[in-house]
Amino acid sequence: MPRRQQATARQERLGIELRKLREAAGLRGREAAALLGTDAARVSQIESGLAGVSAARVRQLAAHYSCTDDELVAALVAMATDRTRGWWEEYRGLLPTSFLDLAELEHHSAYRLDVEFLHVPGLLQTEDYARAIFSYRVPELPKEDLELRVRHRLQRKVILEEPALTRYEAVIHEAALRIMVASRASAREQLARVLELSEADHITVRVIPFHLEGFAGATNAMMYVGGAVPKLDTALRDAPQGAAFIDSEAQLGAFRTLFRKVEAASLDPERSRDFIHTLVNEL
Repeated sequence: MPRRQQATARQERLGIELRKLREAAGLRGREAAALLGTDAARVSQIESGLAGVSAARVRQLAAHYSCTDDELVAALVAMATDRTRGWWEEYRGLLPTSFLDLAELEHHSAYRLDVEFLHVPGLLQTEDYARAIFSYRVPELPKEDLELRVRHRLQRKVILEEPALTRYEAVIHEAALRIMVASRASAREQLARVLELSEADHITVRVIPFHLEGFAGATNAMMYVGGAVPKLDTALRDAPQGAAFIDSEAQLGAFRTLFRKVEAASLDPERSRDFIHTLVNEL
């Protein structure tokens, strides 16, 4: 397979996981290359995502690395053989690659978790709300770039719609629901959208009100995407040009624990909807 000029985050993740398996087996790159009958440079390219790898070679590497996790190996094979060219490809060369990588990650997700304290989560945002968020950037975006970002954010909602219906859980602080990033009418529309989406069986929205006692987790905003197997989960943190992807198993475990702690501190879904209805009436 020819060498790629630039790897996507999904291609990089495949390489990262293969490297983790090699290192767990105590093998160096040149030793893995010898097992495959190739050179160390090729193994390095595979592990950096710059070279593709066949399903047979993924299984061969897993066997050489004494990996007995059949579900993980099957998931890695699926990543290696996937040729999906999704809707996000229309933005290639127009938006930073992290925007495309996030959309591809969500497309393949088993579930999605969000915790937000200052803004309504992107997957729940209305067009006016998203435009107001992107419009506040300094330096200001050219109008064409602004509209591209808004359109991309709205298209990401496809994972919540049929036939995908990806399981989605969001915990939102009252501050995020009260801050009016645009007009009062837009704020009312945004809350109504959250309420509408929260009625779906595959979407759960919980609220953390200001009056809640014993909540000290306001710095734990997160995006978390479930992979085909837990080892392929991904956590995301906001970065200036998009989102930073986190794949460390220890950090992923910490993020899962933090989400459950924040979730446990929030109102249940029914009380959360009642709370949002109250906010709408106040507007």
